[in-house]
Parts: sequence; structure tokens; C-alpha cells
Amino acid sequence: MDRRLERINALLISAASGRDFGQLFTGLCAELLAEGVPLWRASVSYQTLDPVDWSRSNVWQRQGTLTRSQTTHGEGARQFQASPIRYLREQAARDRSHIFGRWRLDRGEGDAFPLLVELRESGATDYAMHLVRFEAGTSALPGAGLSFASDRAGGFSDADLDEIGAVAPALALAACRAALSEITGSVLGVYLGARTARNVLAGEIRRGLGRRIEAAILLADLSGFTRLADSADPLDVVAWLNGHLGTMSEAVAAHGGEVLKFLGDGILAVFPVDGGEGAQVAACERALLAAKGALSGNEALNANRRSAGAPALALDIVLHYGEVIYGNVGSARRLDFTVVGRAVNEASRIETLCGELDQPLLLSSDFASRCGRPTLSLGLHRLRGVENPREICILG
Repeated sequence: MDRRLERINALLISAASGRDFGQLFTGLCAELLAEGVPLWRASVSYQTLDPVDWSRSNVWQRQGTLTRSQTTHGEGARQFQASPIRYLREQAARDRSHIFGRWRLDRGEGDAFPLLVELRESGATDYAMHLVRFEAGTSALPGAGLSFASDRAGGFSDADLDEIGAVAPALALAACRAALSEITGSVLGVYLGARTARNVLAGEIRRGLGRRIEAAILLADLSGFTRLADSADPLDVVAWLNGHLGTMSEAVAAHGGEVLKFLGDGILAVFPVDGGEGAQVAACERALLAAKGALSGNEALNANRRSAGAPALALDIVLHYGEVIYGNVGSARRLDFTVVGRAVNEASRIETLCGELDQPLLLSSDFASRCGRPTLSLGLHRLRGVENPREICILG
């Protein structure tokens, strides 16, 4: 079999088998280099679908290093405006799926692009780029940009460019496969949380599929938000809400919990019990640290808002402990992966006591007995829909 065909076939098989793209890309570059193609630097870049990252790149250098990086939406958009990728897109016919461009850096070409100027100053003499478009209308992943730079005097030969061009479509397809897998996990993680996303991707997708777990439960709610929302500009309300929800969520994530739901102006988060002896205490300790972090972060946010003349929003948090069902609920074609059970309902009922007892942080006795901290009892309280009164506590 022709060596080019062997290389293309190996790329496709590796991509289909789910091989790590970084290893695949590094191996290909090393192979081209060993066969005489004067590669100095190569990269594969693609736009992604992520609330923070705009694009991601894999950059190989001749010493064998591979660097993976990402650009944020603002930064990525600015870089794109002055990039060879944008230039090639605008110059090429819209119906072409494979676009090629080349700049002889040793002849002064490419001065309009900051990246190419930087590469030339670092010793590059030639820069070739392949843009491979994917299926039209796939806005989440419109294509991939493949770049190859040389530092050899005179740059790439025609034979070198033929070798690179032969594998470019297969390399782009491998990048597409890796990027789509990455995007799937990223999007699920954004909407479901990292732990839940892993469960869904592992096959837990059917309605009614779930399991019993023990967990510390954190339920947080902004006090007075509904009243504020009725009187303020809706765009301001959304901005304020995002700030508060972000502060709560960051505190939960920082201590190993997962936000399962945004409940209008609050969150439902869990800290599953993982492990054997001492795991209950560890889960409750993490939940308590998250609650403290959320309260202090919310107060800092309010201080900034007050200094700007904006209204403050108090935060109420309940910590509970119990067994829940962790899995899918909903209709056949529209599911919610969450936790349900008596413990979740009880946490919701306890939250209504925060205002009555004038306490921003309440603990159920089930949680207080496991959190490893001194607590004070506020007595027994009846909860709506719960048969027996429950003991409510605060930190001592």
C-alpha cells in the first residue's frame, strides 16, 4: 500500500477508536519529520461550544512538545479578526470544503498577521495552512484549521506540501471526532454538572434509571428576590441573579459538590457520600464549607452592589442529610437528571424557616450530627407535609 494511504488509513482508524488526539497528532508530526518533511511547528485549531472558551488549539513543536490551549470568547474573537484563518475564509469560495494558503515568511509575506510576524521572528521561513470545513450548518463545529511551519532555508518543497496535503483531510476528520466528543462532554457538563454528565455519557439515559445514594444536600435561596424582580429592570435583574448564582455555584464546585438545579433564584446541590468510614462526615464537612463560602461570597457581592447604589440580596441556606434517588425523571423524550426523595422535600420545607428564625444558615439534626462541628439546637419545628416535627440547628 502507498505510504500516504497507510498514513491516512492509520489516522482514520485511530480517530474511530477514540485514541487521544494529542498523541495521534504528535505521532503524525514525528512521522512526517522522520521522513524528511522539515516541520518546525504544527497546530490544529477549532472553534468550540463552551460558555467560556471560544476556541481550542493543539500546538506541536519539533522538540516533541505538545501544548493545548484555549481562548476565551472575547480574546478569541479579537485574535480571529487578525488571523490567517479569517483571511482564508474570506478569500475562498463559500462552497469549497478544503482551502489552502501559504506564506513565505522568509520573503516578507504574512506581515498583516501578528502570529506570522511572531513566528518569523522566532525563525520560521514558511507557513502553510489548510482549512477543512465540516458539514454546512454545523455551527457548533464549523471546521478545523491545520497549520504547518518550517524553519528550513527555502521553506517547504512542493513534495513536502504534497505529503502534508495528503493527510490534512484525515487529520481534520480526526480532530472533528475528538472535538465533537469534547463538545458533547462540555455541553452536558455545563447544563448537568460534571458528575452527572459522566453518568449520562456512561449510558444512564433511560427514564426511571437511578440509584439510591446518601448525600449532604445544600439548598440555597435568595431572600426578597421576587419582590425585587417585580420592581427593577429585567435586564438588571438577570445580571444580579447571574452574579449571585455564580457565587453560590463556585463555592459548591470548590468543595467537591455539584449543582443539580437552578431553582429560579436558588440552587439545589449535593455532596454524595464516597468511600467507607468517615465518608458521611467528609461529605457534610464539604457541604458546610461550601455554604460558608457561598454566604461570604454573597456578602462581598452585596458590598460591591451597595457601593454602586444597587440593592443587596440576602442568601438563605439549608444543609440536610439523607438518602435520595439519583437519576432520570421526566417524560420519555425530555428528562431531568437530578435527586428526588423525602430528604430533598424536607430540605425545601426547612428553607422556609430561615426567615422565621432569622438565620441565614440552618442545619437539620441529621446533618448536624454528622458535620463534626459544635451546633446549637433551635428546637423541634413542624414542616409542611412532614408528619413528625424535625429538630433544627445552627452552628455553635
